[in-house]
This record gives sequence, structure tokens and C-alpha cells, in this order.
Amino acid sequence: MDDLLKKLLILRTSGIGPAKYNALLKQYGDDSAIIESLHLDDVFIDTVKREIDLAFDNNIRYIFDTDSNYPIQLLNIKNHPIVISVRGNVEALKKTAVAVVGTRHSTAAGMNFVSDLAQNFAEHNYVVVSGMAMGTDSAAHVGALRAKGNTQTIAVLAGGVDYIWPLENESLYYEILERGALISEMPVGMKPNAQNFVQRNRWVAGLSELLVIGEADMKSGSMTTARFAIDYKKPVFAIPGHPSDPRSAGPNSLIRSGEATLCMSSKEFFGDEKRDTKKKNQTYKNDVLDKIGMIPVSESVLANLVKKTVPEIKADLVVLELQGLIKKQDGGYVLN
Repeated sequence: MDDLLKKLLILRTSGIGPAKYNALLKQYGDDSAIIESLHLDDVFIDTVKREIDLAFDNNIRYIFDTDSNYPIQLLNIKNHPIVISVRGNVEALKKTAVAVVGTRHSTAAGMNFVSDLAQNFAEHNYVVVSGMAMGTDSAAHVGALRAKGNTQTIAVLAGGVDYIWPLENESLYYEILERGALISEMPVGMKPNAQNFVQRNRWVAGLSELLVIGEADMKSGSMTTARFAIDYKKPVFAIPGHPSDPRSAGPNSLIRSGEATLCMSSKEFFGDEKRDTKKKNQTYKNDVLDKIGMIPVSESVLANLVKKTVPEIKADLVVLELQGLIKKQDGGYVLN
């Protein structure tokens, strides 16, 4: 029995997710011993084998969390998926990712803003992550796909990676398949259910270096995604909206509480590109930037130097890196 079949037999067993799997592995020592303890019947084993056959027939790859192609940001999340399935260009998983999320019922203006922002990220060699829902998610994927290249966007799905949902996004699904990647931890062929969307939101946040939230009401799934990002100490940027529009209540509340940074344009991340780096260094007044030189400085040291916590300086570091003022090396950050 190969490693993939062993892992999927365990993970497809009812009641076993990443946390339970890790607990069982600690208890029994290896996958073979876990499977022996589960007393799986032949019908179940054949079902999992058929899933694997279906995946291979549709050019779907399974990636273990020990694989070099497994997204590094997701790997750092507690109880991350043990195995993910990927359809499309696996190289997209290796790029620095930015999550862009929002309501399914977005305004035309909101979708245009998000689409332009996503295109700008993609043109600066960042992969845009979203959930392929209608509205804001779709606008983010479409904007990223306007940029050249075939690793511009990743759609995280709540069902099987081969299951197109919503059906209205069938053409978008195939465009992402051709020029990006679709990923899921759910069984191939599985239809999404309500509980899986929450888990999907968790991985959207986990995959990304930072998160941008557009229009979203207070109880939306996008706000759940933003909460996951905040819990993971990821920088969150919020696009403001009119106070009387409930679709703006989510991002406006995050800005008011200080949990998100105001996002008014792509200049929040990339600055004025007409200026050269020297001039940008002269005009960008930032306490963190002042402490970075040619010798790598770690996040913890920087936080100590500016008398802040590491989560408090994360947003500054991400923006400075996006603007090309600093770069990350082994051991910390240096001036670019």
C-alpha cells in the first residue's frame, strides 16, 4: 500500500481531520499502524482508490505537507491540511501569495477596485488567492488573470478540486485551470457543504502573506477569513466604504478597531513607481525602515528596536517589501 493511499484512507475516515490525524500519528507512530487500528472495510478502501484513480484521470496532483511544493505559509499554520489536491500549475504555490476577499454581492465600483488591485499584485509577481465565489472573489481572480503569465492566481475550493462551484463561474474555473491553480483538501468529486466553506476560508488566510478585504457585511464569510488572518498575525488591509452600506460594515469596523490598515489604492503597497528607490527611501518615513541596513535584521530584533511587537511591525515589513525598499534574506531583512 503506497503512502498516498495510506494517508487518504486515514483522512477520508469520518471524524479524522488534520488535528485528529496528528494525534493518531503521535499515538501509533506511523500510517500503517493507524490504518490497522481503524479496521477499515473493503468497500471504503475501494472508494478511496476510486478517488485516486479519478484524480489521476483529471491530471490532479496530491501534495503532502512534507513535499517541497507545499505552500510555505500554509505549512506554518497549526493543523494545516496533511494532503492537498492541486489542479493546474503547481508552480503558483511557490510564489508569495496575497489574499483578496469580499462579499458575493459587491457593487460594480467595488469589483472594479478589487480587480485593478489584484492585477497590480499579479504584475508585481505576487499570486492572488481567493475562493472563486461570485462577486469580489471572482473580480480578484479576473483582475489577476489580466496580468501576463500562468501562475497569477489560486482558487481555494470548498469541495473537490474538480467540482465547479458556483456553476456560474465555470468559464472562470477553466481559465484559472489554464493560467493558475485550483486547490482543495476535500476529496476529489465532492460537492461543497456549508461547513467546508469555513475551512476553505481558513486556508485562504493561511496561504497568504497578507489579506485585503473589500466589501463585506459583518456576518460574511469574508469577515471570517479576515479573523483567521488576524489570528495568524497576518497584516490585514481593508477597503473602506460608505457608512450606510451594510456591505462596508465589515472593512469599516476593522479599520475603526485598528485590526486592519486603510487601503485606498495600490500605492499602499507599491508606492509611486515613477520615483527611483533612492528617492523613495528619502520620502518614506518609517521607523522600521530606519533600522534596516545591509546586514540582515530579524523581525524580533526589529520589533525590539522600534519598541513594538512582531505582529505590530508585520504590516510595515510587508508594505516595505512590496514597494521594493527591503528584501527578505536568511537571517532577516536588508535594504534592497
